[in-house]
Amino acid sequence: MVAIIILALPCVLGFNVWSGFAPLGKGSGVLDLEDFLVSNNIMPLGAVVYALFCTRRYGWGWDKFFTEANTGDGIKIPAGLRWYMAYGPIVIVLFLFVYGYYEKFFM
Repeated sequence: MVAIIILALPCVLGFNVWSGFAPLGKGSGVLDLEDFLVSNNIMPLGAVVYALFCTRRYGWGWDKFFTEANTGDGIKIPAGLRWYMAYGPIVIVLFLFVYGYYEKFFM
């Protein structure tokens, strides 16, 4: 409860006491900063951590991931996609992460 109250304070104060605060340039507000932090930082980096956890031996591991993903009915993941599943999503998400920063601050 205490954490929720503390984390909600910037949102509450952003429309009154901090209304003049423009963290991302003119016309932006506290909610824009929070949206940027969550959408462009926490979520992409969380996806990279999740992909690393599912495909590396220090996490869940490829063999356990492969077995779990192919359990049940439906489309199965071919064993030949191991390299792509281990590196493809990570490279794609990191590219989008860097491109998001480039687009936000340099365009």
